[in-house]
Amino acid sequence: MAGKIDNLTAVLYAVEDLRLEQRPIPVPKDDEVLLEMDVVGICGSDVHYLVKGRIGDFIVKKPMVIGHEASGIISKVGSNVKHLKVGDRVAIEPGYGCRVCEYCKGGSYNLCPDMIFCATPPYDGNLTRYYTHPADFCYKLPDHVTMEEGALLEPLSVGVHACRRANVGLGSQVLILGAGPIGLVTLIVAKAMGAGKVLITDLLQNRLNVAKELGADETLVIPKDATEAELVKLIHERMSCAPDKTIDCSGAEATVRLAILATKAGGVAVMVGMGAPEVKLPLVNALAREVDIRGVFRYCNDYPVALSLVASGKVDVKRLITHHFSIENTAEAFNTTRHGIGGAIKVMIHVQPKDKNNPK
Repeated sequence: MAGKIDNLTAVLYAVEDLRLEQRPIPVPKDDEVLLEMDVVGICGSDVHYLVKGRIGDFIVKKPMVIGHEASGIISKVGSNVKHLKVGDRVAIEPGYGCRVCEYCKGGSYNLCPDMIFCATPPYDGNLTRYYTHPADFCYKLPDHVTMEEGALLEPLSVGVHACRRANVGLGSQVLILGAGPIGLVTLIVAKAMGAGKVLITDLLQNRLNVAKELGADETLVIPKDATEAELVKLIHERMSCAPDKTIDCSGAEATVRLAILATKAGGVAVMVGMGAPEVKLPLVNALAREVDIRGVFRYCNDYPVALSLVASGKVDVKRLITHHFSIENTAEAFNTTRHGIGGAIKVMIHVQPKDKNNPK
C-alpha cells in the first residue's frame, strides 16, 4: 500500500447527511483479515437509516460507516488466520456474535445480545476501500463466482434462513408477500428447495415481472380496494389451494395479517419484513387453526448454503442487479435505490478506483 493512502469511506452522520471522507486504513487483529473492498450492495436498511436515522431500537447517535452487503479481496491476514491468504476473493458475512453466550454456543449466533453487525448502530459498516473483519466470517469464492454474486450472498442468506424457518421442501405450496429484493431471493430459494408452487404478490407489476423471470409460478398484483376476505379467496383461487407456507417479506400490518389468514390450517406463517413495532393481528384465527407464527432475524449458518446454491448454478442472483455506481457517486446510488429509479432492484457500489478493479 505504498503511495498515497486512499481509504475513501461513506459515513452516515445523521438523517439525510451521508458524506464521503478519508479514514485511516485499519490494521487486522490476529484472527482478522484486512480486505480491499470490491463491491457493496445497498440494502433497504441502509436507506432506512439515511431517511429515518433509526430502525426500532437501533439509533444512529454518532457517525457510522454505511453498508453491509459486500465482497472483497484479502490484503493482509492476521497471525492466527490459516484458511485464507492474500489475494483470496471472499464474501463477507457482516454479523458475528460474542462466541461465548448460550445462543452462540447453541448455534443461534444471530440471537446473540452482543451481536456486532455491519452498519447497525453503534457499529461501522464496510462501504469503504479497506476494512477489517473476522476471518471465519469470510467465505472464499470459487473462481467462477463473481464479486457481485459474492455481495448478494447477504440478501440470499436471508431467503435461505426464511425458507428454512418455514420448512420449505419438496412439494410445498408457498405464498410470498412482497416482491422487493428479499421477496425475490426468497422466491428463488424456495424453488431451489423444491417448492411445488410459489405465488408472490406485490403492489407493483414491474417487480412481479422480474419474479416471473426468476421462476414464480403465479404472481398477483394486490388490488388496493379488496377486503381481507376477498384477498384470501383470490390467493386460494390462484394457487388452487391454501398455502402451507407463507413468508411475509413486507412487514406492513396488512400483509402480516394476510399471511396468517391465507395460510392453511396447521401451516406456517414466517415474518421476515420489519415494519411497525406493534401491529394488530388475527391471533384467535391463528390459534384456532394452529397456524405457527415464526420470526426471522437476519440469518445463521446460512452463508455456506447460499454460496453453494450460487456456485452450483441452482440459483441465479445476477438478474437482481439493475444499477452500478462508483463509491464517488454514493449519493446518486442511494437516491436510485430510495426512489426505485429505473426499476431499481439491487444497486451495487464499486469501491475501488476506476483504474483498479474496473468499477462501472
